[in-house]
Amino acid sequence: MELLQLKYFQRAAQLESITKAAEEFCISQPSLSKTIKTLETELGVSLFDRVGKYIKLNAAGRVFLEQVSVALNALDSGKRKLAYQKERESVQISVVFLAASPFMPDLFCEFKKIHPQADFNLLQHIAKTPLYHFDACISTLPLAMDGIESVPVIHEEIFLAVPNTHRLAHRKSIRLIEAEKEGFVSLKPVHTLRGITDEFCRKAGFSPHIVFESDDPSTVRGLIKAGQGVGFIPAITWAGAVGSSVKLLRITDPSCFRTIGISHSKTRVSSALAVAFRDFAYAFLQSKQDAYQKTNVQP
Repeated sequence: MELLQLKYFQRAAQLESITKAAEEFCISQPSLSKTIKTLETELGVSLFDRVGKYIKLNAAGRVFLEQVSVALNALDSGKRKLAYQKERESVQISVVFLAASPFMPDLFCEFKKIHPQADFNLLQHIAKTPLYHFDACISTLPLAMDGIESVPVIHEEIFLAVPNTHRLAHRKSIRLIEAEKEGFVSLKPVHTLRGITDEFCRKAGFSPHIVFESDDPSTVRGLIKAGQGVGFIPAITWAGAVGSSVKLLRITDPSCFRTIGISHSKTRVSSALAVAFRDFAYAFLQSKQDAYQKTNVQP
């Protein structure tokens, strides 16, 4: 039993005419008659009573038509749902952002102004979800993952932030070892920035005393602003979010920098819109790097 047989049968039954149904399907009347006859042979029953040139559903035909209509409607519904899903996939962009979180609202809003049809699926942690499920990942580089292509965008210095009332607030720079006895406000170890700053401390010769540890970058910045400890602040991506209640000290030893880039899976097939977003995100973040360099902000 073939799908086309069922469609031929359904339309012939609705029109009560082999001739009219054949015309609609642009096939010959004998060909359609043969198809329906083959269907009846397979079912082992006649579906129509034939009176001259006309046909009329018999009892078996009415029962079969009801079931065929349900089946064909279900298939049409499935096709529509798949088409809708495909359309949604073409406008939805999956993005992981593990760095530069203060910039993300503006980035997404500016892109939406140009591409209002774009929908975003956003995640701040990869966790157990493989990166190939996403169209873009904005993070500190390098990413310790296979099959990833990354483009560096921002290269930024990382400062030590202290409250304005802190004993070191009068300083412009500091050797990191001088903060050995301080209480640090930090991200949790799952964040790449935490791994980088822990390495800075290790190079300086100490392990930081973490007095507050949070999963949320904005909470970390807020606690530093509130004077609850010192912490590391990336110059470009975070400095604008800490306000005037914090003093940024340049770290002279060790050298403290990080690179942020945009990555994507080499195996994931991204939509044209997702590729456009990656290009847009690169230009957007590059503009932040350029603006910082032009203003030559000093802590």
